[in-house]
Amino acid sequence: MAGRIEDYALIGDMQTAALVCRDGTVDWLCLPRFDSHAIFAGLLGTEEHGFWRLGPAHAPGGEPPAAARRGYRGDSLILESEWDTPRGTVRVTDFMPPRDGAPQLIRIVEGVSGRVPMRSELRMRFSYGRVVPWVHKHEGRTVAVAGPDSVWFDTEAETYGEALTTYADFTVTPGDRIAFTISWEPSHKEPPALPEPEQSLVATEDFWREWVEHCTYHGPYREAVVRSLITLKALTYAPTGGIVAAPTTSLPEEIGGVRNWDYRYTWLRDAAITLSSLLRTGYREEARAWREWLLRAVAGDPENLQIMYGIAGERELGEAELDWLPGYENSTPVRVGNGAAHQLQLDVYGEVTEALHLAHMTGLARNDYASVLQLKLIRYLEDHWQEPDEGIWEVRGPRRHFVHSKVMAWVAVDRTIKLIESGDADGPLERWKQLRDDIHRDVCEKGYDRERNTFTQSYGSQELDASLLLIPQMGFLPPDDKRVIGTIEAIQRELSTSDGFILRYPTDGKDEGVDGLPGDEGAFLACSFWMADDLAMIGRVDEARKLFEKLLSLRNDLGLLAEEWDPRLQRQVGNFPQAFSHVPLIDTALRLTASGAYGG
Repeated sequence: MAGRIEDYALIGDMQTAALVCRDGTVDWLCLPRFDSHAIFAGLLGTEEHGFWRLGPAHAPGGEPPAAARRGYRGDSLILESEWDTPRGTVRVTDFMPPRDGAPQLIRIVEGVSGRVPMRSELRMRFSYGRVVPWVHKHEGRTVAVAGPDSVWFDTEAETYGEALTTYADFTVTPGDRIAFTISWEPSHKEPPALPEPEQSLVATEDFWREWVEHCTYHGPYREAVVRSLITLKALTYAPTGGIVAAPTTSLPEEIGGVRNWDYRYTWLRDAAITLSSLLRTGYREEARAWREWLLRAVAGDPENLQIMYGIAGERELGEAELDWLPGYENSTPVRVGNGAAHQLQLDVYGEVTEALHLAHMTGLARNDYASVLQLKLIRYLEDHWQEPDEGIWEVRGPRRHFVHSKVMAWVAVDRTIKLIESGDADGPLERWKQLRDDIHRDVCEKGYDRERNTFTQSYGSQELDASLLLIPQMGFLPPDDKRVIGTIEAIQRELSTSDGFILRYPTDGKDEGVDGLPGDEGAFLACSFWMADDLAMIGRVDEARKLFEKLLSLRNDLGLLAEEWDPRLQRQVGNFPQAFSHVPLIDTALRLTASGAYGG
């Protein structure tokens, strides 16, 4: 069985990523890209679906021991795990060097004390655990081949094959360093170059140290902010600038449930808010690269703007189910692709426009087509903002007039008016000012429940929705407006879990709920960070700080967050690590730091 979600560490090379469990098992790795087929899919199945365990030898049939200590080396994505055994202490260093050639996962075993027997167990299964590759020797190297893929395994340790698994048994003493590397290459090409693990380790550490030096945040939450920034960088596909929502698919929002989705794509919403956090912390190059990705992805067709694209801008992300995988803790179905790609979500226009506006305001070099795109988006909204849509949460039920979608349509128009007023674009200023007023009036009249003094999830509904917390943050209404305060307090009453975290919206257990799906889900971490933001904005800064620091305590020992927190099971759930959790962490830290609302 795979470990708990929070038991995993992330390593990556900004083109793909691997998850490493506390016991030294790599249970998830897709090669060569985030959205490629997995060669280790044990995370969503069993050991028969692929894994790579490297750690102290243990009794046959027994549980492999968990590391006594682990952590990232400084501000990097280099993982160091240490085991204390009756025979001594050993360290394993795991990393993926920023790519210059074939993708590599490198693992270096180092003896610390005593004489520690070690074992490497490598079971490669291509196509998400479905295909057993042909494993053989080629000029002294071990290679696994199936169809278009080949994976090369290099080590100085002696290896042998047994039961369709490649093993290495060896002993380390103080000062010993033994490296293991897997490299991917298309099977029709020449073998990849022999790895140079020690040189790659130095280069990888240098890369991360230099990258972190650009961070402009030096407040009291720097450790959490920097770790979140490193995570966001790791989720960025370097060749194009696209940002994946998470490196995994089908980690469940409810253990044993059906809310299992593929997040290895670029959501415009997630990427836009990621861009804003990067800009606010000094990372302009990543912002520029994302803007260029956006312009290529949308191209000349903003009328058919998708909510998500592939990491290189692909439009077709057809959804399928992998019925041979039993799912994480029997949570099925396991899905790849995402059928929500062609949903109508009007809020995306607002998020994209807000990101372009922020890039413009922070001095990112002007791109004329970005301004042209922004004007085209508003012309589309002008004709379509009154339509129902699927909303920010991608409901699979009927379309509705979601309040958050209308608010973000207002944001899109408002930021474009500001662009025109700055002299950097031309457009029908007075007409769009009237459009902005019309949308604002429509929301306040149809999306507000006067009796309860709260905005609602959609026009005419009684349900609340945590996305309403963004109303003051987007400037739609000032924080001291009684309707804003009433909405914040209503969400605290009706969408708060027993431990004070925030649900996205009500769910109905076994019955099909407002989102068209059965089952429940955990507290959505982004929404809980939004609540902390709002509390700070309305002057309840001590309460905001306490909630924020409680949220920080949910991170795993490496500072990583999944999408949600299950208050019943007291564990992280959903895809991991999740950009949509780490971005608001950064934003809330910046807001609380600016307000002085922190302890110590």
